[in-house]
Amino acid sequence: MEILNYTEEHKNFRERLRAFLEKEVTPFADQWERDGIVPKSVWRKMGQGGFLCTDVAPEYGGMGGDFLYSLVVAEEITVTRQTGLITPLHSDIVVPYINSFGSEELKKKYLPGCVSGDIVTAVAMTESGAGSDLAGIQTAAVEEGDDVVIDGSKTFISNGLNADLVVVAARDPAVENPYEALSLYVVESGTPGFTTGRHLEKMGMRSQDTAELFFSKCRIPKKNRIGDKGMGFLMLMQKLQQERLVCAIMGVTGAEQILEWIVNYCKQTSVADKPISKSQAVQFALVEMATDVKLGRTFVDKLVAEHMEKKDIIVETAMAKYWTTEMLNRVANRSLDLCGDFAMSEKCPIVRAWRDAKIMTIFAGTNEIMKNIAAKFMGL
Repeated sequence: MEILNYTEEHKNFRERLRAFLEKEVTPFADQWERDGIVPKSVWRKMGQGGFLCTDVAPEYGGMGGDFLYSLVVAEEITVTRQTGLITPLHSDIVVPYINSFGSEELKKKYLPGCVSGDIVTAVAMTESGAGSDLAGIQTAAVEEGDDVVIDGSKTFISNGLNADLVVVAARDPAVENPYEALSLYVVESGTPGFTTGRHLEKMGMRSQDTAELFFSKCRIPKKNRIGDKGMGFLMLMQKLQQERLVCAIMGVTGAEQILEWIVNYCKQTSVADKPISKSQAVQFALVEMATDVKLGRTFVDKLVAEHMEKKDIIVETAMAKYWTTEMLNRVANRSLDLCGDFAMSEKCPIVRAWRDAKIMTIFAGTNEIMKNIAAKFMGL
């Protein structure tokens, strides 16, 4: 019995998206990897195709789709061998803050552009001294009349260069409790006092533009605050379930892609006139990886179904994020071993997959933090 019930509309959407990606994205993945960024024109093409922010209501330009559309996009974008066009970050992690908590004015102003791809978004939480610990955020937001003045810096911000709109987490320095001091604000690129720093070079996910952001007396209207003042931490916590679920989806999809490639490679590569897939040691390795991948897919699909039923699965998605991304790394590492000498060449697709896999254990909350969450639930 299938866990997820795809309609014909979902299946047609996947076919359209796959055809789009095969034409507009996959052929350019290697060039984007060298450039360290993707052209913004591709974001607009994604929007024109109806592949961005699929859950946004029609009144704001969206299709009002369910989470299965997000699942389809996350899966199909994962197999393109590039990470710069990271649409799940935009559609399913950043934009939902505006869609769920923003004022009607903010929704009307920004959501249509987010859907069309004319607006690319980023979320700015991480700082040099505050990664997974949101209570450690030092970027300050001080109200002055009808304005808010933001001072501070952020680092390792995905879409940092391409972003037209950034959701910034900042704290009121006058409030002692760090959880009650946090608020979220939308800041447009080009706002005086808001500048983009270095294009950060990374071990993996090289086609993704990752940058530092700086705020120096950056003045924005108070109406650019998302939700009520001091509610930033609660809003972030409420959306982390979906963020971690998206990471788990991409983790298990990435592992499936690697497994498919390495199985074919082992069948087609011979040693002493015999495919290496006939070696018992290789067979055991492939079967163990296939078992892990199937376990991960079943777990993730079940969580997707429960998420769509609006169940509280904070702990389970933390477990899934940790387990699937660790599993992805195990599969990538073991597959690289099976490639032998070919693993030394950049022509081997597992090399890039192996590099890209590592960061997934770190972003969206490190896997150690995911285990801490589960440990607290277990009363440990």
